Amino acid sequence: MVVLLLIASLNGCGGQAGSTGANQPQASATKAKGTIRIGYVDWAEDIAVSNLWKEILEKQGYTVNLQSADVAPLFVGLSKDDLDLFLDAWLPVTHKAYWDKYKKDLQDYGIWYQSPARIGLVVPNYVTINSIDQMNSERSKFNGQVIGIDPGAGIMKAAAKAIKDYGLNFKLIQGSEAAMMAALEKAYRDKNWIVITGWSPHWMFAKFQLKYLSDPKKDFGEAEGLHTLANKDFSTKMPQVAAELKRFKLTDQQIGGLEALINQGMTPQDAAKKWIDENQNVVDSWTKG
Repeated sequence: MVVLLLIASLNGCGGQAGSTGANQPQASATKAKGTIRIGYVDWAEDIAVSNLWKEILEKQGYTVNLQSADVAPLFVGLSKDDLDLFLDAWLPVTHKAYWDKYKKDLQDYGIWYQSPARIGLVVPNYVTINSIDQMNSERSKFNGQVIGIDPGAGIMKAAAKAIKDYGLNFKLIQGSEAAMMAALEKAYRDKNWIVITGWSPHWMFAKFQLKYLSDPKKDFGEAEGLHTLANKDFSTKMPQVAAELKRFKLTDQQIGGLEALINQGMTPQDAAKKWIDENQNVVDSWTKG
């Protein structure tokens, strides 16, 4: 009996060891999928799509780290392989200087936003001027200010150029997207005049009645595309993810719906989960080909 009990005990221990060993490859396989580092700028569409892909990729077993940065260090990080992806490169105009400087170390996976993207100076519809070259005549109503975002952004460089080229007696105010939107909301509520550095896609156009001031000198360029960029080694390291990102496409309605969930108070991650649940067929078209 003692011998039989010892054999049974050893068999039991052996079974547990085998079970533990069997679990090891599964854990390793998950771990082997690796970590993906997505850099993002604190812009509405970039926050939305970066969190969307974090949720998609984590469901596939990847670890995803989101890292917020201004545009200039973000491009540097991509080129030095400190980051893997950036989902909001505005080309060929807004981020041209960064692309020209670092493109030898980057890969372009193409345009994901299917409507033309644009930047420019934006005012409420109740503002009675329609062109940048009319701004000086109404300087006092604008308090002599163009309300901008973070200083490293391409749109800020374009705005500074426009102020110079049009001879505007205006000061470009640096800040953040959040601060700019707070100023817009307050001015709009009080029906005061305000001019901001705006871009499409953005939820501001769904919430407020706004218009772009025409730009005869083309300082803000023509319509652009929103590109997904990767560091030069990412396709080799993560070929499946690279293929999925190359299939990534969103319409104006789709990105607007995702941004709206965040603007209504959901966290970006919760908004991403809800959007995926409601648009699984769209996600499948990227992830399953």
